[in-house]
Amino acid sequence: MTATAPQPKIFACQQSKPLAEKIAKAFGQPLGNVITSTYSDGEFQPSFEESVRGSRVFIIGSTMPSSDNMMEMLLMLDAAKRASARHITAVIPYFGWARQDRKDKPRVPIAAKLMASLLETAGATRIITMDLHADQIQGFFEKPVDHLFASTIFLPYLKGLGLENLTIASPDMGGSKRAYAYSKAMESDVVICYKQRAKANVISHMELIGSVAGQHVVLVDDMVDTAGTLTKAADLMMEKGALSVRAICTHAILSGNAYDKIENSQLAELIVTDSIPRDHKSDKVKVLTCAPLFADVMHRVNSNTSIASKFIM
Repeated sequence: MTATAPQPKIFACQQSKPLAEKIAKAFGQPLGNVITSTYSDGEFQPSFEESVRGSRVFIIGSTMPSSDNMMEMLLMLDAAKRASARHITAVIPYFGWARQDRKDKPRVPIAAKLMASLLETAGATRIITMDLHADQIQGFFEKPVDHLFASTIFLPYLKGLGLENLTIASPDMGGSKRAYAYSKAMESDVVICYKQRAKANVISHMELIGSVAGQHVVLVDDMVDTAGTLTKAADLMMEKGALSVRAICTHAILSGNAYDKIENSQLAELIVTDSIPRDHKSDKVKVLTCAPLFADVMHRVNSNTSIASKFIM
């Protein structure tokens, strides 16, 4: 007689526990029990307080800096591997360190590749993530990667606004593919911002390719960090005659004085997901949860059914 496979188990890294609780609720079962012990020097040790032998394990945690967040994910993957889990899926709503996806000057690391190698070495047999900074990061892994698109979350909200004379915009050349995908779904025009950076997070020059006069503009990007690009682009578009400017950004890093920039800009609204835990300090920030998306995909992975519909932007 063939033994029945155990039910999947869901665990959370500490920094992503609020989102993980939403995902587990949408999935239909509670989070597993994890206790984290911390030494006086800051070293920590997660411990699964229930058996995972032979189980499919989902470990949920975004890996944004500080490096403790990635380290916690690695330790939990290693613990699950050593506890004889059958399958170990790292559910990483925001894959941190992804902006270092290539050598853009001599003698620098490719951190995204290093993170991929570490996750696999620690024990991940599958990765589920959302809106990677660069699509090619999937190729850094030898294990299967389910790269989900937050457009399945944003498009219904955007259509619900009922905006006429809509134009989709990319804040830089690198995001043009994403902007064109949204414009196809919304049957709208596209404009692109061309920017030059003096250094990381500092824009020296920006120009607009296309017309926004008399249009409601929606900027689309994968992440918002200091909000310098978005706010500068919004101000430029309003100067060029736009009726309003909104921004859709999957991952709300919002570091430094980002909230001040948003409040003082001509952005009408910044729409983000809860992939990164944040206590938002601006009424302009609208948060849409990604929990149902991840819960649905986890169900499909567990039942070995197709998730192709979640790859359509």
